[in-house]
Amino acid sequence: MIEIRACTPDDAVAVSTLLGELGYIVSIRQATEHVRELSKTGADPIFLAAADGQILGLLAAHLCRMLQYATPVMRVTALVVDRRARRRGVGKLLMERAEQIGSAAGCEFVELTSAMDRAEAHAFYRSIGYEPNSLRFRKPLVRQYPR
Repeated sequence: MIEIRACTPDDAVAVSTLLGELGYIVSIRQATEHVRELSKTGADPIFLAAADGQILGLLAAHLCRMLQYATPVMRVTALVVDRRARRRGVGKLLMERAEQIGSAAGCEFVELTSAMDRAEAHAFYRSIGYEPNSLRFRKPLVRQYPR
């Protein structure tokens, strides 16, 4: 049985590995710090899907207020399922948890972005009721200060 549970800093190895499947290079140290920081307010839920002691997937989200909407927005900021666990309902369970959290927070919808080349992800999102409705633009910024 697949369990959806809150992510903790102790899950940093799994977080780093799963984000690597999306092409993000996040060290275990960074993952630990990010999970710890994002977990402080409750506005940035992070969930893991697990079965038989194995981490199968991750979902991170952000609850935010936007000037143009009367209610909060639940934005999924990361969703990844281990390649070996895909097509087993893991992603759907993670998205359902995000929808439950969003609904409980008074959100009218959940939104997410997906890279244009992720056709399989787009098909998945459509299969669970999501439709494209906007185009995201992005411009890299030059760092003004050292990290």
